[in-house]
Amino acid sequence: MASLHSCSFSSLHSLPSVTVKYSRAQPRILRFNCRSSSDDKEDYLLDAPVSIGDGFSFSGGKYSDEPSPADEWFNKGKFVKAYPVSGTGEKAKDPIFGLTMGGSSQASSDLFRWFCVESGSSNNSPILLIHGLPSQAYSYRKVLPILENNYHAIALDWLGFGFSDKPQPKYGFDYTLDEYVASLESVINALTDKKVTLVVQGYFSPIAIKYASNHQEKLNGLILLNPPLTINHAKLPSSLSVLSNFLLGEIFCQDPLRASDKTLLSCGPYQIKEDVAMVYRRPYLTSGSAGFALNAISKAMKKQLKGYVEDTRAILMDNNWSVQTTVCWGQRDRWLNFDGVEDFCKESKHRLVELPMSGHHVQEDSGEELGQLIAGIVGKRSSL
Repeated sequence: MASLHSCSFSSLHSLPSVTVKYSRAQPRILRFNCRSSSDDKEDYLLDAPVSIGDGFSFSGGKYSDEPSPADEWFNKGKFVKAYPVSGTGEKAKDPIFGLTMGGSSQASSDLFRWFCVESGSSNNSPILLIHGLPSQAYSYRKVLPILENNYHAIALDWLGFGFSDKPQPKYGFDYTLDEYVASLESVINALTDKKVTLVVQGYFSPIAIKYASNHQEKLNGLILLNPPLTINHAKLPSSLSVLSNFLLGEIFCQDPLRASDKTLLSCGPYQIKEDVAMVYRRPYLTSGSAGFALNAISKAMKKQLKGYVEDTRAILMDNNWSVQTTVCWGQRDRWLNFDGVEDFCKESKHRLVELPMSGHHVQEDSGEELGQLIAGIVGKRSSL
């Protein structure tokens, strides 16, 4: 069969270009058109060609050569290679049809590529901004400019998200929480040799805390944004849990409106403009690898989250924990209940900052406010 040469989605109900608020997934009628090249004799690839980029558009339904917000964000960043690739080097195949995946789903030959965007001088104290599940480094776009004058701020995409490598599960990276802990150590070492302040959001917080527990000497501080801290937080919300289901979850993870829009909009009071939404959809529109990665990490979270939350509580309560820790909490979080958070922070003697107008993704709802808050926290520590 010939390679997929160009594809387009067209919708009978296109999304408006103005600010929209999504309360539930709307029924949509989609057509999928493909054109193949008779000159190309390679096997069929599930991934769309790189050249298509943001041409898969639910608002326009056709390919456009015009620059997109995702292109502009990509041009601000760079790739850092970190964490060795495991496996046999065999070409990855998708788990549903057994078809050979495209290049973005294949593991690198030596080290994985991590996409990051930096602001500020590398001579300044580093602050590493780590997104949650599911999100991207792009979520910190309003925070980076606030920090650039006095700090070296770095926002990165986890493996499986944004522009970072998205190896097919079982072909170099399995997306377990333990692998994420080890890979975080590797990428931090690749990014800086200085002591760093970690800012980490949501369900990836326990991973950063597990890393920090073994490397306290490398940290200036830890800022947690709506982390799972209580036993009631150890269960994924339904909009994430469904992504781990057999077959149904694999299908939902390939749907950008389900994998991106619904998950982002169900956890807080979001009103997202169409051009912003398209940046978050982009990985799912241009490659099947993003969906397979999301399915794998959702399964791992569902299986391992409870143990990691228990470890988080034990680490942060331990008398040997010496890292100055601040918990910032968006009070309009629809995924993680605030009950028990204040009591935990009092008992563990960690500072709690409440943001009444923010949801689960604090950096998306209140980016500038969060940037000022981070600068104040880190600045105060530096003056001690």
